[in-house]
Amino acid sequence: MAHTDDELLDAYSRAVVGAIELVGPAVVKLDVTTSVRGHRRDGSGSGLVFAPDGLVLTNCHVVEGASGIRVRFADGAVLDGTVVGRDADTDLAVVRATGSGLPWQPLGDSAGLRPGQVVIALGSPYGFQHTVTAGVISALGRSLRSRSGRLIENLIQTDAALNPGNSGGPLVTAEGEVVGIVTGLLNPTEQRVFIGIGFAVPIESAAGAVGLSPF
Repeated sequence: MAHTDDELLDAYSRAVVGAIELVGPAVVKLDVTTSVRGHRRDGSGSGLVFAPDGLVLTNCHVVEGASGIRVRFADGAVLDGTVVGRDADTDLAVVRATGSGLPWQPLGDSAGLRPGQVVIALGSPYGFQHTVTAGVISALGRSLRSRSGRLIENLIQTDAALNPGNSGGPLVTAEGEVVGIVTGLLNPTEQRVFIGIGFAVPIESAAGAVGLSPF
């Protein structure tokens, strides 16, 4: 008897695949151009379109000093972006993508998260767009110092693999609810290798930092 694709997946895989299919179209890669002492530098990060008018939530350090931003969608669309708000103390920023009819995903609720709960990170580590990793919530209420020197508190700790370029991407539950924005990883080595400790800002804190309310 022939089986459907869903029937060939175990329950865990079905949950992860379903969450990716729900949130994935709203996850973007941000190509950022900066100028340092007259020299052009190109970098990239991730973001989430969270409103129908093209607002993208990301990290402040991803778009810091940007002279140009290109917002790349999973379907291949590329739009210009402009920074419309930032909060360096919490390492969060909002970019507006100039377009209409864009895919978007509302912000969720992180209040009920529990250690051991499955979570999924979506983003563009090292420029590899639309990369998915999964793990669990390792702990809640962690602290990490931002690039501005301020201590960011109440962070979500996860062992979902995170690498440079994941910054600004969403952390979602197996149900596809956006519960955090990836902000950093613990990396005591010079090799910049992921050691299993990453952090995300809870979505309520992220929304409040940029003057928004979770949907």
